[in-house]
Amino acid sequence: MIFDTHAHYDDEAFDEDRELLLTSLKDHGIGWAVNVGASMESCRKALKLAEAYPFLYAALGVHPNETAELNEENMKWLRNACQDSNVVAVGEIGLDYYWDEPEREIQKQWFIRQLALARETNLPVIIHSRDAAKDTLDIMKAEHAEESGGVIHCFSYGVDMAREYLNMGFFLGIGGVLTFKNGRKLKEVAEYAPMDRIVLETDSPYLSPVPNRGKRNSSLNLPYVVSALAELKGITEEEVILRTTENARRLYRLQES
Repeated sequence: MIFDTHAHYDDEAFDEDRELLLTSLKDHGIGWAVNVGASMESCRKALKLAEAYPFLYAALGVHPNETAELNEENMKWLRNACQDSNVVAVGEIGLDYYWDEPEREIQKQWFIRQLALARETNLPVIIHSRDAAKDTLDIMKAEHAEESGGVIHCFSYGVDMAREYLNMGFFLGIGGVLTFKNGRKLKEVAEYAPMDRIVLETDSPYLSPVPNRGKRNSSLNLPYVVSALAELKGITEEEVILRTTENARRLYRLQES
């Protein structure tokens, strides 16, 4: 069974058929998924979804472009909510200079605070980093993020940056971009990275793989990513599924569940 390590099923894109879709996943070989928070509202929704569906877990954190909403009261709520048994990570957190809002110092401030939250709650982190390679890595090293561990979500940098994160013990999140014609950089990273450090993700409803690029994404599209990764690695699709699911369970510390 495939483990989708990063999805946003609380998104309004799923409002019309969320229950129908989620209840169909297992029949299509999708065993588990982590619904990842990006704002305070989505964190609350992620908790409710994880309570409603036994195969869903929650990650709680505020996306860099939403960090202007953070304050001490919200941090206190997140700290308490992270004690919930359905919560497996702090995320998604990080830096995003593509949209470049709010201002970078605010993003950095709350990135550091949420890395500290992960240490306090003994949870791994889900890192979002877009057009912010150096600052993300510098902060993670300064804050000893390797002590929490985690995954670099939707990995978008080159082999040199992948090496840095792999050396820190992080997993790399690989999704639909692997199937894109212009996804050469990610293909190189996927070839370079050892299989025991790769996890599958969708970022649903975003980043649908070919042949569904441009349409709403869901975990049902992960077999296309499995196929692309198997071809790159020269292994069977069955081995890709087995290894990445093992990795996901190690990432989120679910080995004994």
